[in-house]
Amino acid sequence: MASSISTGVKFVPEEDNFLQRHVAFFDRNKDGIVYPSETFQGFRAIGCGYLLSAVASVFINIDLSSKTRPGKGFSILFPIEVKNIHLAKHGSDSGVYDKDGRFVASKFEEIFAKHAHTHRDALTNEELKELLNANKEPNDRKGSIAAYTEWKILHYLCKDKNGLLHKYTVRAAYDGSLFEKLEKQRSSKTPTKHP
Repeated sequence: MASSISTGVKFVPEEDNFLQRHVAFFDRNKDGIVYPSETFQGFRAIGCGYLLSAVASVFINIDLSSKTRPGKGFSILFPIEVKNIHLAKHGSDSGVYDKDGRFVASKFEEIFAKHAHTHRDALTNEELKELLNANKEPNDRKGSIAAYTEWKILHYLCKDKNGLLHKYTVRAAYDGSLFEKLEKQRSSKTPTKHP
C-alpha cells in the first residue's frame, strides 16, 4: 500500500465514522497509518507523561496492528491502518461504536441514564467503576483491561475539580475532537519565566 507521503494525498476519516475520527488524531502525519512513534506523540500532545505514552504506544500498536491489516503479513513497525480500525474493536466496551465504527447515540445516552446517579450529565469515579463492571464480558480479560485503561486515562486527564467526568467531554472523546482541544490547551500554556 502506497502511503500518502509518496502520493501527496492526505487521509481523511469518514465523517460519520467516529472511531476513525477518534484514531485519526494519533495519525500525526495524516497518511492513514499510525506508527508507535505517532501514538507516543499523540499521547504526549494530550498531556500524558513519558512513561504512560511509551507504554501505551507499545501495547496499542502491538495489539491493533495485525487486526487493522487483514491479509497483510507481520510488520515489525506495528502500523495501525485507520480506515480498518473498526476491525480492532475490543469486547467489554460500551457499544457506543457499532461494528463499523459509527456512533450509536442511544448507547451513549444509556451510559448516563444507567450510571450517572449523582449528576445527570457526569460520572463520578465510583459510577465509572460501575459502568466498567456492567460492561465486563465473561472471559474477556483483554477487552476489560482495554476498557478500564481507556476510561481511567480519560477520567484522569479530563475530570473537573470535583472529580466529575462530564457528558460533553465523553462525547468529544468518542469523536476525537477532545484530543484536538487538549492539544491546543497544552500548547497554549507557556512556561513561566523567572527573572
